[in-house]
Amino acid sequence: MSTEERIERLRALREEAMEASSRRAVDRQHDLGKLTARERIELLLDKGSFQEMDMFVRHQATGFGIERNRPLGDAVVTGWGTVDGRTVFIFAEDFTRFGGSLGEVVADKICKIMDLAMNTGAPLIGLKDSGGARIQEGVVALDGYGRIFERNVRASGVIPQISVIMGPCAGGAVYSPAITDFVYQIDQKSHLFITGPDVIQAVTGEEVTFEELGGAHAHSTRSGVTHFVAEDGRAALEEVRYLLSFLPQNNMEVPPFFTPMDHPDRMDEELTTIVPDSPNQPYDMTEVIERIVDDGDFYQVHEHFAGNIVVGFARLDGYTVGVVGNQPAVLAGTLDIDASVKAARFVRFCDAFNIPLLVFVDVPGFLPGVEQEHGGIIRHGAKLLYAFAEATVPRVSIITRKAYGGSYLVMNARALRADVVFAWPTAEIAVMGAAGAVNVIQRRAIAAAEDPEAERARLIAEYEEKFANPYVAAERGLIDDVIEPRESRPRLIRAMEMLRSKRESMPPRKHGNIPL
Repeated sequence: MSTEERIERLRALREEAMEASSRRAVDRQHDLGKLTARERIELLLDKGSFQEMDMFVRHQATGFGIERNRPLGDAVVTGWGTVDGRTVFIFAEDFTRFGGSLGEVVADKICKIMDLAMNTGAPLIGLKDSGGARIQEGVVALDGYGRIFERNVRASGVIPQISVIMGPCAGGAVYSPAITDFVYQIDQKSHLFITGPDVIQAVTGEEVTFEELGGAHAHSTRSGVTHFVAEDGRAALEEVRYLLSFLPQNNMEVPPFFTPMDHPDRMDEELTTIVPDSPNQPYDMTEVIERIVDDGDFYQVHEHFAGNIVVGFARLDGYTVGVVGNQPAVLAGTLDIDASVKAARFVRFCDAFNIPLLVFVDVPGFLPGVEQEHGGIIRHGAKLLYAFAEATVPRVSIITRKAYGGSYLVMNARALRADVVFAWPTAEIAVMGAAGAVNVIQRRAIAAAEDPEAERARLIAEYEEKFANPYVAAERGLIDDVIEPRESRPRLIRAMEMLRSKRESMPPRKHGNIPL
């Protein structure tokens, strides 16, 4: 065969691989409002950067008629490309072929890409749209999932892993996204669940729809599996590009720097009055964050889950920071089970990938209640404490108002080796609120007074004057400085700049034993 003939055959095979999906299957995908695997890759990556791998492989399975259908590339498209000029590895399950089901060859392709991503130190993105394990291949398909899960675990904390659920993802397949760092879902178009509605109804008698069981709303607000919800596939892929702009390529690098438009010495007078005079009146912590970070850009993670704490990415003077803040507008900013787990996971991600942590504290305590206690608030709250205590990245806290009891400690206190701790003049740092403290330690004096209510009010005012302010903590060196709210941005930027060369390591060990 001549060189020209070989080149012509190569072209024919490439065309066959790229057009193996029937026009009917592609049309059906589009009718469902979904993009094809290749369309998704083209939208996500820089134009013309995609380099496909294994486009000629075919499955070797026999039986049940599957041997008569052996499309080139099988049911997944894999390769690498760039996002804003930085290399990423990608696999996109192709629902137009075998319903995107995973067989041995599909698993081989995905595992090869995962190995390359780890070996080269580049992010891995999985676009999920699959009917699950390929039944015709039996246990071999299940083994394929196991091989993928094992690589997800080995890559955890080494390279960023992002999953985008763009269609169905059921059964054992859901555990790969669950291990990855961030999960996107398409509203009304994608579903995640272990067992489907039919099985649930047969076993438990419960009737539930696909959307109620595993839709984007369910997982972004209730289970916490999903971090981001997008209106459609295009919006999801655009958000993935934005997320990557905050992240390093791997755990040995730092996030990219972007020249800021915002001035580092900018002060915001609105911060002076943002905390209400009444300690029981709420305010929006996201507004505080947005007034401090570069250009007001704060990309919230888990925005719809555990709203009593906010986490996300922003920049200070062009450098990425991970932000954690209590949210007084929801449950008064108390920490509960979901908030503790949400923040702990985010803190650990930032620590794994060299992203400094900026913590805004306004926490009156842990959410009280039998349900919280029996649900394990002690164990789950300890996760957040553990996450901050083991983090070696730069950590800066700013106490805006309440910081009471154990919840003060859990939110990156100096005792947990926080590097710099600031407080606003409105900060109240104490074992508990003034009213509760007085009722405990002065109950006899109050009961013996001629006017108990007047005496209680006097004692509360005395306690607030003595303890409910930042200066007692400052005297002990537990707060480094009490600053004017309007100065927060320049002071935080200077602190982060000083900490940029921080080097700290944990004692040698295989790994700690976080209270899972």
